[in-house]
Amino acid sequence: MTMENNPKNNQSSEDLDLDLETSEESSNSPIEWKAEEQHSGERADKHIAEVMAEQSVSRSQVQEWIRIGAVSVNGHEVKANTKITSGDSIRVILPEAEPLEAQPENIPLDVVYEDGDVIVINKPRGMVVHPAAGHPNGTVVNALLYHCKDLSGINGVMRPGIVHRIDKDTSGLLMIAKNDLAHASLAEQLKEHTVNRRYSALVYGVMQHDKGTIDAPIGRANHDRKLYVVTEKNSKHSVTHFAVIERFDEYTLLELKLETGRTHQIRVHMKYIGFPLVGDPVYGGKSGRTLGMKGQALHAGILGFNHPRTGQYLEFTVPIPTDMDHSLTILRTR
Repeated sequence: MTMENNPKNNQSSEDLDLDLETSEESSNSPIEWKAEEQHSGERADKHIAEVMAEQSVSRSQVQEWIRIGAVSVNGHEVKANTKITSGDSIRVILPEAEPLEAQPENIPLDVVYEDGDVIVINKPRGMVVHPAAGHPNGTVVNALLYHCKDLSGINGVMRPGIVHRIDKDTSGLLMIAKNDLAHASLAEQLKEHTVNRRYSALVYGVMQHDKGTIDAPIGRANHDRKLYVVTEKNSKHSVTHFAVIERFDEYTLLELKLETGRTHQIRVHMKYIGFPLVGDPVYGGKSGRTLGMKGQALHAGILGFNHPRTGQYLEFTVPIPTDMDHSLTILRTR
């Protein structure tokens, strides 16, 4: 079963793509996009906050940017209540970030592997990877700063060492760079799709195909900038491979392999083909049938990469979390 770039609906994201997965934006880089017709009549502050919602930008923050002249529409400074018109060219010059650093916290980490260059951890479900609005502490980064002291600085003071992420409510393996050499190597391996990332997922529905590939581009949802959808417009090439591990009466256990690593990729792709993740509060669509899961039934169980210094291939495996294992036990005994 191969899903080609042929979206089932006409949902689209906007011209601007602010995905910071690779952290390419500098703190004062200008960001520009053109407003689409459906946003005509919106206030400038509201529109910009919605477009930049994925980066945890608040409306009050946008209003401050407008106040200091960091926002322009069609080359002119505007007020917060200026109405946006279709085709307007919007430009935001991000102010220099304040020198705020994540603080070390004595939070236990499940360390799977560690040397002078790399640390691999088994992240529990419910733990955020790096500090952001609403999650200033208690994150993987806070725990790492306490645990190992030395992390790469490529991703800045709020995300030191972070090369890739997994969602808050996804458990499993995460690799972190302890120096810039390691960071550059691991980031390049991710870019070249040579990192082996395999997930276990329990989905709604009985998958008839034993294996297949979902090749469908992902971009932001037009109606909600915090969500992602399969769309041809302003999207990124996204590929997920799947194989059936076990079938149940109304569910299927899958192994999923990421070829690309887009935000919410597995969750969006599985919803797109009609097999959403059990317990997914956003893309699941089957409220009340979570089988006791506290978050989506998605676990990054296998991670393999070439060591950034020696070139040796390393691969790590961790078992699925207790609640997911319990859900599978329930299904097997029905």
